[in-house]
Amino acid sequence: MAKATLTISSKNYSSWSLRGWLLTKFSGLDFDEIVVPPDDAAARAEILLLSSSILVPCLRHDGAEIWDTLAIAEYLHEVRPDAGLLPAERIARAHCRSICGEIHSGFTTLRASLPVNLKGHFPGFKIWPRAQADIDRVCTIWRECLSRSGGPFLFGVRTTADAMYAPVVTRFITYDVKLDSDLSSYARTIMEMPEMKEWIAAAQNEPAEIEELAISP
Repeated sequence: MAKATLTISSKNYSSWSLRGWLLTKFSGLDFDEIVVPPDDAAARAEILLLSSSILVPCLRHDGAEIWDTLAIAEYLHEVRPDAGLLPAERIARAHCRSICGEIHSGFTTLRASLPVNLKGHFPGFKIWPRAQADIDRVCTIWRECLSRSGGPFLFGVRTTADAMYAPVVTRFITYDVKLDSDLSSYARTIMEMPEMKEWIAAAQNEPAEIEELAISP
């Protein structure tokens, strides 16, 4: 069987690539990375929210080609059921799928107003009311999950939900979003994962810059 491959784009800017990469890492599936440079026209359009289709990340494994992040999560859950990408308990599993679907299809103002930029840090960044509403909803989701599970991850142990919300954690850090102590602890848990440290180190060494995302407060 050929080794799996995962096509991704910029590690500094692409939230979708980070999600797919974390999911594949969490699953334990051995894979090679194929990196599309961020100056590629299609990759750039996706990062800048100018494309209606998101074709990265794309996982290829054992004859399957999967390019939607939630589809990747479900596929990996099927082929690596012992990885725990979804909670074992039925109600928690349904809740996990629901909040993953919400971040996958919603929060458009948050995406546009606070784009992922791991190299950037903008203390005092002006957050507009519609983006704040998205932030408040994310915080509500996190509080409810952590209250039910007891942490340190959203469902106690690491699941698909943590991969899906990891780019939001980086946004909150980049744009100096203030969090209460419980949510700050969750954010630290995500940022201290070895996989996140590996991804961020690679992002810091990424030479390409996207001028439109090098914003100032």
